[in-house]
Amino acid sequence: MQTAADWTKTGVKGELTYATFGCNVFQEANFPTPDRVTPDVNVERHMDVSLNLPTPDGKTIRVWTFTDPLAATPALRQASYPAPLMRFRQGQIVHSTLDPKKNAHTLHHHGIEPTTTNDGVGHVSFEVNARYTYQFRPHRAGTFFYHCHRNTPLHFEMGMFGPLIVDPPEGPGTLFSGGPKYDVEKIWAIDDMDPRWHTLDHSSGMCGEDVGLNRFDPKYFLLSGVFNNKTTTDKRAVIEAKVGQTILIRMINASYSVLETTLSLPGVCHGMDGCALGLESWNAPLALPANRPFIISTAQRRDIIIKATAKGVFPVRMRFLNWVTGQVQDSGRGIIDTRIVVT
Repeated sequence: MQTAADWTKTGVKGELTYATFGCNVFQEANFPTPDRVTPDVNVERHMDVSLNLPTPDGKTIRVWTFTDPLAATPALRQASYPAPLMRFRQGQIVHSTLDPKKNAHTLHHHGIEPTTTNDGVGHVSFEVNARYTYQFRPHRAGTFFYHCHRNTPLHFEMGMFGPLIVDPPEGPGTLFSGGPKYDVEKIWAIDDMDPRWHTLDHSSGMCGEDVGLNRFDPKYFLLSGVFNNKTTTDKRAVIEAKVGQTILIRMINASYSVLETTLSLPGVCHGMDGCALGLESWNAPLALPANRPFIISTAQRRDIIIKATAKGVFPVRMRFLNWVTGQVQDSGRGIIDTRIVVT
């Protein structure tokens, strides 16, 4: 018989010390979700794999990822980077189960704002060393993401994240209730990787030891899992639409750089960090003129609507800027070029 967790050991009710907050965070396994109710949607993620991605310079870089054991086909159940998409509707009760398989991890559904015990932030609740089901009800439509929140900077850098979309109650095709409709949807998850970080182990730096997590020197730059030597041709990066269609770009800055993006087509930002723009007079949508750069920082998201009014190939450039110096990362090589193709 399962018993409830002893919350006196954790930040929920227990004493908060350096050890419990950072170094020796409370862990639990296979205990019931508090106030559990019948869900509308069940999802599950396993953290049991690492991948060696072949890099443009002929090397490989190791990443960790989640898998989706409930996916419809064996191919979709395979490991991927970024991790598989989660998708719900506004107002649904969601059960999201984590099985870390080895070591301890968490699932943080970034921006969803559930209760503390279901937020997946181990420092203030607990880490999962076996199965746990997070319960929440998203109350806003928009673009979010999920990630591990144990040893957060390192595990996020290692690739333990995936996109999370909340559709309005009416489903895909409308960004949010009363908001713009779209015909073509593209998720751009933008990332940079410092190969030195990818040689560290599971708990590096958690107990105060200096492993260099204050230094980030990326050498690889990716768009939705595609290295920047292939982002002008790979269908995961390139947007394809027909004249007259409306394009929705869901941008997620999963990099540790300030991301500067320049679109050669005009667009309108209708959502920021999972919050709709345009529902009230004081938060109007933001015009994005063609060829005028805009920036977003780490973990920020943008929902951008573009009208495809003419045929052509329209370039897009993303520059990864050092957050201290403002210079393009990797001595000016931290750039991704892709394109929007309208036929």
